[in-house]
Amino acid sequence: MPRHPFRTLCTCVLLLALSACALFPNRDPLNINVVGIEPLQGQDLEVRFAVKLRLQNPNDVDIQYDGVALNLDVNGKLLASGVSDQKGTIGRFSEGVLTVPVTVSAFAALRQAVGLTERQGLDNLPYELHGKLAGGLFGTMRFYDSGTLSLPQPASGEW
Repeated sequence: MPRHPFRTLCTCVLLLALSACALFPNRDPLNINVVGIEPLQGQDLEVRFAVKLRLQNPNDVDIQYDGVALNLDVNGKLLASGVSDQKGTIGRFSEGVLTVPVTVSAFAALRQAVGLTERQGLDNLPYELHGKLAGGLFGTMRFYDSGTLSLPQPASGEW
């Protein structure tokens, strides 16, 4: 029996903690940018879009994902949110495009319409995209993108 059980326990915990840090590689964050927004068929009072994201992996290991969730704010207000259960891998030092369907509720569309002036229209609107790319217990990556976008004009009768 060791003479100092508390000291032995602390030493073991410290060694386990240090070895656990080695298990989690130091990865650079993914570069995720909006590269397109296209209209989709909606139902009743909702409008749907397909948001295309370019995912760039600047790391020397593959990154696997299993689902994505995002919120799209336009003019500082939530416009759309969406989820997708897509699975895939972004190879080391490579990129890919992921398409996520998002929904704009009638209330969100009305709130945006009231916020837009007649002169501003649907061109060069400031946006912020917040989301996460699910990757298991310790692999989930949060992302953020901002810029300006031009929303596609809806076909007559869609709004």
